[in-house]
Amino acid sequence: MPADLLATPDLLRSVFRLHAAGVAVITARGEAGPVGFTATSLTSVSAEPPLLSFGVGTGSSSWPAIAAADHVGVHILGEHQQELAATFARSGADRFGPPTVWREGPEGVPVLDGVVAWLVGRVVARVPAGDHRIVLAEVVHGDPSGTGRPLLYHQGRFQRLRD
Repeated sequence: MPADLLATPDLLRSVFRLHAAGVAVITARGEAGPVGFTATSLTSVSAEPPLLSFGVGTGSSSWPAIAAADHVGVHILGEHQQELAATFARSGADRFGPPTVWREGPEGVPVLDGVVAWLVGRVVARVPAGDHRIVLAEVVHGDPSGTGRPLLYHQGRFQRLRD
């Protein structure tokens, strides 16, 4: 078998750069304040009960709060929020400082303003998956009434939908 077809982290990254994904920000309340990160691994799991999942690296600065949180916030970003997505993706950034606008939402979860939609989920499981954990959460609150088109991630960059 050619070496370029062997399973490696680089192969996985190369293939998933070709997969367009929606961009979300996951938030939680931590002991030292709110935490959050940009995620492209968000998935709807079940309608009955309403379950979602996302992946989080165990080495990320957000992981200790996500590991302890009873509830998480899930925010679908709009194409006008590329800078917000970049802020929550950047290590060491002050993610909740200006210009980020947020409030305490249901269950004490940080809720970002200006997003296309948001959900609050009760964490029901954290499943080990290599250097990540897959978090399963049951949706308990939400608001789909934001405006705009969703932000996408493709080829290592934030993108907009084209008609």
